[in-house]
Amino acid sequence: MSYLGKAGDTIFEDSDQLIRVLGIETSCDETAASVVALDGRAAPKILSNIVLSQIEEHAAFGGVVPEIAARAHVEALDGIVEAALADSGVALDEVDAIAATAGPGLVGGLIVGLMTAKAIAAAADKPLLAINHLEGHALTARLTDGLDFPYLLLLVSGGHTQIVAVRGVGDYQRWATTIDDALGEAFDKTAKMLGLPYPGGPNVEKAAATGDPGRFALPRPMKGSAQPDFSFSGLKTAVRQAATAIAPLSDRDVADICASFQAAVADALGDRVSRALNRFRQEFPDRAKPALVVAGGVAANRTIKATLEALCAEAGFDFIAPPQKLCTDNAAMIAWAGIERLRAGMAHTNDADFVPRSRWPLDSVSAPMVGSGRRGAKA
Repeated sequence: MSYLGKAGDTIFEDSDQLIRVLGIETSCDETAASVVALDGRAAPKILSNIVLSQIEEHAAFGGVVPEIAARAHVEALDGIVEAALADSGVALDEVDAIAATAGPGLVGGLIVGLMTAKAIAAAADKPLLAINHLEGHALTARLTDGLDFPYLLLLVSGGHTQIVAVRGVGDYQRWATTIDDALGEAFDKTAKMLGLPYPGGPNVEKAAATGDPGRFALPRPMKGSAQPDFSFSGLKTAVRQAATAIAPLSDRDVADICASFQAAVADALGDRVSRALNRFRQEFPDRAKPALVVAGGVAANRTIKATLEALCAEAGFDFIAPPQKLCTDNAAMIAWAGIERLRAGMAHTNDADFVPRSRWPLDSVSAPMVGSGRRGAKA
């Protein structure tokens, strides 16, 4: 197999050749760069993975402020790229391609990352790969665990909640998404209502550890519904109503609400994922040992992870959760997605002209919905 460069030139003669890609990620509030290498049929190696978080810059606002995020990317990205190259021991002229997140995400940050990648690629005469951020998450389990296609992906992050059948590189089918809030957003808004600091997810989980999950009878949105999608807006409203009814809140009240919220989320997720596991069995009966991959920042939640592990054990699925540093936003997954596309002969010849996309679904067939990466009526 040969792989095409930016002008249609063959840059890889066969699948056993060493490939090294510099990845850049700036879709939200992490500025990241990484070098990933694949040498023939050996396991891939993350040679460097530098991530600069902007949590402190946004903490006072209880969420990410796009203008602040974009400015921080401008100030930090050049140094982050230099650090990633230095840590990898690979010089820029030894890199085979530059891969950058081109969407979905905050358009200001995407512009910073993609324009920087275009400049580097042009100056170094390297191919440029415009990568879908969601594809980076979707393919991470192949970087960390060598997982074969097809498999099922549960993506739960601040901006996206989806179940996707991953059938091959560039071959994705979205089976479910949220009809309102993404799960990470629901965690952040719950934390804000209860006076917990940003980021909401880890702080809600910390408070829930000492709480009573049975004290508040919160709803399990969409549980039992024939519609495969998620919904978290009603659960968020129920949390606000419960908190308002007993205000002012003690530390015990906050802990109990968090525990009840977390239990409701895990229960609702379990119901939705269970349906998807059954569907996967039906559509891919030849997959002897199917797998569920969970990715995104919310995947770090221990209660959610335990629920999904138990569900997979019962259904006969492998449960795969990449390391936390590769579940949250990072550039190693972007570099790896670039390698996957090069290996599959899917390197485009016109990515130097690619325009950042704030919305960019993995699949173009499924109906547009909030959380799908595609603008729709509710977006």
